[in-house]
Amino acid sequence: MNKIDHLALDGHALTLFLAVLEEGSVTAAATRLGLTQSAVSHSLQKLRRIVGDPLFAKSGRGIVATAHAHVLAARARALLDEMRQFAGAATFQPASAQLALTIAANDFQRDLLLPGFFQRVETAVASFSLRVIPSQSPSAAMLREGRCDLLVTPLPPSGIDIVQKRLLQDHYVCYYDAAVRQPPASRAAYLAARHITVVYTDNEKLDFDRRLAAGGIRRDIAISVPSFSGVPAFLRGSDMLASMPSLLAGQLMRDFARVDIPLTVKAFTSKARALAELPMYMVWHQRFQKDPAHTWLREQLEATAMRALDGVPSRARRR
Repeated sequence: MNKIDHLALDGHALTLFLAVLEEGSVTAAATRLGLTQSAVSHSLQKLRRIVGDPLFAKSGRGIVATAHAHVLAARARALLDEMRQFAGAATFQPASAQLALTIAANDFQRDLLLPGFFQRVETAVASFSLRVIPSQSPSAAMLREGRCDLLVTPLPPSGIDIVQKRLLQDHYVCYYDAAVRQPPASRAAYLAARHITVVYTDNEKLDFDRRLAAGGIRRDIAISVPSFSGVPAFLRGSDMLASMPSLLAGQLMRDFARVDIPLTVKAFTSKARALAELPMYMVWHQRFQKDPAHTWLREQLEATAMRALDGVPSRARRR
């Protein structure tokens, strides 16, 4: 008879199990949790005995989760949520708090907000660790399954259990190298140029590019890169154009000139502003709606967003 029963379960073991499942590697899970590989392996062995399943099997040079492990994952996340609620205090005191947070964001949102957010939170709490993962094409499953605690995106996923709040409103502008070319002064000049754009690694296009395609506007895309940070090296010294968020002008795109995108043609006169708009939302799961620590962290992210807009023209400030 198995001497280890359900009472031997603990939150650390469940957290470790989910980390191995999400990383697909014992080594990567150990690195993520700050543990040794042997400690992870030992805890997995204990969990295997409790649930009566191997949980993971070797596959080539890696491991894959068993079917039962995938079933247990959803239950493990639910148990951890209940543990957090059970341990949650009615009040939250930042000065004594030890917080860990995972935020999903692509490079624009990450670089604009998260360094300032980390500094703001770290100075106010006892300890703080932040893990940032790419959001790619954001989904409600990322929040439901606990892969992240917050999602920062211009395209919030929907769901009755998903909550969102707009942090700020930016817009796309046209960047160019003023040492090489003049700004595109008309729709024809804009469309005659070759363009650089971003297509994420999951083949997700920018919302601006999708809007153009939906409106039947075609551009000559010369180069696609997987992140905004890849654009400057190609744009510098070329006569190409790059349509990117205006808030990048202060950092990543500071060496380039910019103008409004000249697409206010008849077909888009009433939609010209919507065509170039770029809102940014923070999104979370309903289970965190009244969690005092999570609420406080959301407030810090809002404050960071407002700080990021200091000195920015009012068009990007509208919320």
